[in-house]
Amino acid sequence: MPDTTTPGGRLVFHVFAALAEFIRELIVKEGLAAARGLLPDPGRSITSIAKLLGVSPGTLSNHIPGLHELHAGAVRRQLDAPAR
Repeated sequence: MPDTTTPGGRLVFHVFAALAEFIRELIVKEGLAAARGLLPDPGRSITSIAKLLGVSPGTLSNHIPGLHELHAGAVRRQLDAPAR
């Protein structure tokens, strides 16, 4: 652990904090991209997508504008598709 009572220690501490914040934002971005990729699958519910990603459905709703409309549109397209 850096000695935060010195200027060099504070610098190291802030660099580590900035790296941790950067990595967290990358993880969030990738998680949201994964959720958006799963939404068009009408066989997956919003709840199952949230569970797969380890977040709550509310978290997905907070970060993906129009989440329920996007998913409902995918389900409607599946229902409207001609039977094969």
